[in-house]
Amino acid sequence: MLVIAERINATRSRIGKAIAERNARVLAREARKQTEAGASYIDVNAGSDPARELENFEWAVGVVMDNTDLPISLDSPDPEVLRLGLGLVGERPAILNSVTGEHQKMEQVLPLAAESGASLVALTMDDRGLPETVERRVEVAQAIAEAAGKSGIGLDRLYFDPCIQPLSTSPAQAPAALRAVREIMCSLPGAHTTCGLSNISFGLPNRGLINRTYLACLIAAGLDSAIIDPTAEGMMDTVRAADALAGRDEWCMQYIQAMRQQMQ
Repeated sequence: MLVIAERINATRSRIGKAIAERNARVLAREARKQTEAGASYIDVNAGSDPARELENFEWAVGVVMDNTDLPISLDSPDPEVLRLGLGLVGERPAILNSVTGEHQKMEQVLPLAAESGASLVALTMDDRGLPETVERRVEVAQAIAEAAGKSGIGLDRLYFDPCIQPLSTSPAQAPAALRAVREIMCSLPGAHTTCGLSNISFGLPNRGLINRTYLACLIAAGLDSAIIDPTAEGMMDTVRAADALAGRDEWCMQYIQAMRQQMQ
């Protein structure tokens, strides 16, 4: 499973403060901790101050790249920030986080991915807003896939996000997102699915329990990537156990190796 590590996000007060004050030690520590925890990509978001996002993003990406060899997830709603990020990472693999099915957004972001070879997180929402049904999510995913294909972007570079909504306020949307993952993976063979997992537990006690349990359900439904905190207690254990149970870990070797390392 591809793990996009979420902790370097300026909307978190500690990270926002570190970016504003150019405290490289905080970001460096986060990059190393998430790498050691088993991340596949390190997500970088510096958007807490839109007026300074370009300069903040340039600094933050530089610090992260100095402290991990992992690929970078460039996280911004601003196409110019994404363009800057692509120039910063150079030959290192990247994910653009994110595009939607909104026409203007696709016109701005798809060319960046096509030119650079980057992968894309694709939110299943469009000009009509956030979908409530499974069918609408699949419809938006298919529209994005079609537009991406016309730009020369293969399905293997698309990570569709079914737009997880809080269980506390939209309980019917939790099973709907599970079904959407199944349908997207079936209707678009070769594509991937991902999600911002922590949205599911917003407003609830013991958020970690909800997050881990829902992640296992999502993996069973076919999810093969997630935007998560890999340092959270039990999170990567859940990933490895669920991958093994879903048949993605031959002879459970990754799970066994991880458990052995914990016992050392």
